[in-house]
Amino acid sequence: MNAMTATKARANLFKIMAFVNDNSQPLTLTNDKGKNAVLVGEDDWNAIQETLYLNSVPGMSESLIKGKNTSLDDCLGEDEVGW
Repeated sequence: MNAMTATKARANLFKIMAFVNDNSQPLTLTNDKGKNAVLVGEDDWNAIQETLYLNSVPGMSESLIKGKNTSLDDCLGEDEVGW
């Protein structure tokens, strides 16, 4: 993960925002008090939040793994699903 002082980040904020969004690379913002922060692009933040939510649903991880390991031949066709 890249790091930069908060002072330097302040001077280049718009370029830094573009970088973290375009490259999906978080940036650690440092200060002399040891209380750092991380700048993450909004799409990446939303993906993190969704992953945390899905992992909080009981049985969801196991269900996703089971589905991933299921052969397509064993899956229902679109016309067989009762929506």
